[in-house]
Amino acid sequence: METTRSPAAEIARLLRPFLPWMALSAVTGIGAGLATVALLSTINQVLNRPGGLAGGLLLTFVGLCGLSLAGRAISDISTNLVGQRLVATVRKSLARKILSAPIDALERYRTHRLMPVLTQDVDMISDVAFSLSSTVIAVAIALGCLGYLGWLSLPLFGLLVVMLAIGGTIQALAQARGVAGFWKSREHEERLHKAYRGISEGAKELRMHRARRMRVLSGQIENAVDVIRDINWRAINTYVLATAFGSALYFLLIAVILGWAALRTVEPVVLSGFVLVLLFLKGPVDQIVGALPGIGRARVAFARIADLSARFANPEPHLSLERPPSEARLADAIELRGVRYAFETPDGTEPFVLGPVDLALRAGELVFVVGDNGSGKTTLIKLLLGLYAPHEGEVVLDGTPVTAQTRDDYRQLFTTVFSDFHLFEDLAGQGEGAAAPMPEAALPYLQRLEIAHKVSVKDGAFNTLDLSTGQRKRLALVHAYLEGRPVLVFDEWAADQDPAFRHLFYTELLPELRERGHLLVVISHDDRYFHLADRVVRMQAGRIAAVEPRAEATRTGADAVAA
Repeated sequence: METTRSPAAEIARLLRPFLPWMALSAVTGIGAGLATVALLSTINQVLNRPGGLAGGLLLTFVGLCGLSLAGRAISDISTNLVGQRLVATVRKSLARKILSAPIDALERYRTHRLMPVLTQDVDMISDVAFSLSSTVIAVAIALGCLGYLGWLSLPLFGLLVVMLAIGGTIQALAQARGVAGFWKSREHEERLHKAYRGISEGAKELRMHRARRMRVLSGQIENAVDVIRDINWRAINTYVLATAFGSALYFLLIAVILGWAALRTVEPVVLSGFVLVLLFLKGPVDQIVGALPGIGRARVAFARIADLSARFANPEPHLSLERPPSEARLADAIELRGVRYAFETPDGTEPFVLGPVDLALRAGELVFVVGDNGSGKTTLIKLLLGLYAPHEGEVVLDGTPVTAQTRDDYRQLFTTVFSDFHLFEDLAGQGEGAAAPMPEAALPYLQRLEIAHKVSVKDGAFNTLDLSTGQRKRLALVHAYLEGRPVLVFDEWAADQDPAFRHLFYTELLPELRERGHLLVVISHDDRYFHLADRVVRMQAGRIAAVEPRAEATRTGADAVAA
């Protein structure tokens, strides 16, 4: 099995394809910086010689200007290309990792942690990439200027280095403190994103509970916003004060050099060179310092992206994203033989364990899975669907065990409507042998489910999903009809339906699908309809407590109705 990469290794992997372009950007940026330094040297010579800018110096000046312009343009274009391609690669790579990650790994990571990485962090890298070449050029100019000053006078350069080392140390400490602030801010961004999801998805509940509404607003959202504001304010102010200190340091350096020249004999070309370069150098250094907050945030964003990428570095084995769809068939039965699954618990508490479970489900059968909340119904269904790989035992299709190599093909047997279902606008298919175009094929189902007046099919997709939860579940049922797969699994489908549609679902729709030869597995609490099932599987504490055939389920349902 592939080992999980560290975030640093993930960053290196993401950048590796772009190293040639990054090298080109760096080389041309450094060339542009050195040409700028040479221009300063030429200007300093002109200031300290008779005749001004004439003859060979003019040609040199024009050539250096062209070199500086060309180097900056190539560096900017290369960096822009790297930035755009890097962001596109990261987005595609993360999408592939999420699509191929094991379901239990995705469930552990949580959406409120996932979405800020896919949006905010990726956008941050995109923004910083555009300013990277200018920063590289500024660094090259700064280093070139320092080299030129060292060539002019080693004693003055030594004094300059000492003072710059003091200033650089202070700014490095400020940068480290600022980056630490950005890390804290990023953690609170996840809390804020989670709270935003809460007020969006729980809007109805919050309308009904004033105390909770106030607590969510003041205790979660406003508190998180204030914390993020204060942390970012302090972090950015740290950079601002460091920048102000750097600006003051440059003028202090000029004052020290002028004082040195008053005490010791200094050639005019040396003195003018130091003053000219230091005044010019302030611009590139301010640019570097101004880019540090963005670079600090980009480091945090890169680390978060690398962490997400590393967490999903081990995809589900043999899950292909390129292989064309395959048609799966159920000739006889699906069996769970000694299947067991235990959830991971990061805090070391006793995990919930399902199984061992032995269960056989046959084509043309209607089976209800029932039990209290937390009894293991949904986990059982996810094992049946192949979303979870059993830790012990095996799932068997028509006498053949389902392996890691065949699990994705096995999943193509199923159409599902989960209790927390997601409804896609596009229709994936309409079943084998269906000759009618998609709108005509969907229309009878839309009419029977009484949503044809609100929803139509155009260009292979529903024209709207702006419906109630119950109506959206009916659209999900239309998906199931049109896909025509051998096994249909419904998790509390009728829970959001009115009594008439609930009755229609249990007494007409399910029996009709069974008559067509589908295997139907239904999680339900509607005990008045249990008598319609061929079998009722009762779950309790992760085990199958009983499997009741139709006669016994009929008595149970009748007793419930009488009660």
